[in-house]
Amino acid sequence: MQVWNLTVRRKWYTNNTTTGELYINGSFFCYTLEDVCRDLNRDGDLNDPGEKKVPGKTCIPAGRYQVIIDMSYRFRKLMPLLIGILGFAGIRIHAGNYAVDTDGCILLGSTRSIDFVGNSRDTFAKFMVRLQLLLKTGKVYITIIDEPVNGPVKQAA
Repeated sequence: MQVWNLTVRRKWYTNNTTTGELYINGSFFCYTLEDVCRDLNRDGDLNDPGEKKVPGKTCIPAGRYQVIIDMSYRFRKLMPLLIGILGFAGIRIHAGNYAVDTDGCILLGSTRSIDFVGNSRDTFAKFMVRLQLLLKTGKVYITIIDEPVNGPVKQAA
């Protein structure tokens, strides 16, 4: 069975969002937007002093997770779901433009600016076609990487 790899490289951090780039098997596909990164020392957990999960306002820890497609009862359609995230449940990849559109999920867009990704619906539709093709021939995993910045991640309010 083939193993396919998605990679999110988180690159831009603000007090409201975390923005990155999504690669499919090493090729750039689109931009991502997530909630605030609260893993201050970037060790892949939220267990250290000053770190704490704020429900619906915290991006998932960096790491590697399996991606499946299943029925989202919230969105009432088939959608990508990340499984195996300690302390998080129901984390999906979907369309949306701003932090208010995500509760810890990964939003996709073909353009980006501060705290925003654009053309999200079209980008997500194209992503779903690709993901469905990959899942027909194997398993899909996503690796989330926190790119270094000057010093630790700033704690959001």
